[in-house]
Amino acid sequence: MEQIQSFLKRKNVVISAHRYFIDAMSAMAQGLFASLLIGTIIKTAGEQINLPFLVEIGKYAQSMSGPAMACAIGYALSAPPLVLFSLITVGHTANSLGGTGGPLAVLFIAIIAAELGKLVSKETKVDILVTPLVTLLGGVGLSFLIAAPIGSAADSVGTLIRWATEQAPFIMGIVIAVIMGMALTLPISSAAICHALGLTGLAGGAAVAGCCAQMIGFAVMSYRENGIGGLISQGLGTSMLQMGNIVKNPRIWIAPTLASAITGPLATCVFHLNMNGAAIASGMGTCGLVGQIGVYSGWLNDIAAGVKTGITGMDWLGMILICFVLPAILSVVFCEIERKLGWIKENDLKLD
Repeated sequence: MEQIQSFLKRKNVVISAHRYFIDAMSAMAQGLFASLLIGTIIKTAGEQINLPFLVEIGKYAQSMSGPAMACAIGYALSAPPLVLFSLITVGHTANSLGGTGGPLAVLFIAIIAAELGKLVSKETKVDILVTPLVTLLGGVGLSFLIAAPIGSAADSVGTLIRWATEQAPFIMGIVIAVIMGMALTLPISSAAICHALGLTGLAGGAAVAGCCAQMIGFAVMSYRENGIGGLISQGLGTSMLQMGNIVKNPRIWIAPTLASAITGPLATCVFHLNMNGAAIASGMGTCGLVGQIGVYSGWLNDIAAGVKTGITGMDWLGMILICFVLPAILSVVFCEIERKLGWIKENDLKLD
């Protein structure tokens, strides 16, 4: 047993939930940003300004999401070069065979393939053959065996969530907004979760609402401590910056979470905020305004499909209120109540 542990340590194979479901998933989201997400933004821009060249670039970027995710996961696991490059094929295969739930298949299969490749890397004199051979056979072989079932399972869960949201928009609006908002602030990837489950439609709208409530909420309620820099870094960057303060005083998380519990059902029941762009945008909130770009591109998709006749003033009003105005007002109100109760004290929200 000691020999096995020593070997795994030497090969930097660390079997832990943190490494596989936080580090790997966060990296996977970055791979999605650099392919599917940026491709969607470029494609949408090209369509709006009538530049076919940009549309084509966007399509090529979107088509590389599988390889990008797998390589990002390999990078997070400190995969050596030959393993990392071999994961390109593994990612493409797993994503293709996984169907609409392909991202979840990529996550599991790329992790296994990367670790298998690391185990044999530089262990033989013909490393240039053995390492990519093991990585490819392991990853692609697993893709043929389990990518489709994993993809189907993820798709079924996503379909169930979307259906449940249509049937019970009030309750599901609260549940999705709170859970996805908290996931965005935690050191896991809400964007990757949304993409893996295909959270679009009303469910996607609720996710956008919850994520925006966390980001805008923390940005505004901590303005007195962090000023304009904190406002921008949290409002357009990430509310994850507050994680250290949440550990010290979990009560600071109450205000933006309550805000998300209110804006979520407002999004689903009152404004019928559908997010029919790329599912990854549902978990991005106001980070780089990607959530709002996703909602807008979804409107365009619906118009092109004949589902929607045009973008109305109510659409814009709903997005502005749900994504910016209400999270700011509600979070500040709840925060001030907490300050008066002594639950939040001076500098509890200050960023290092």
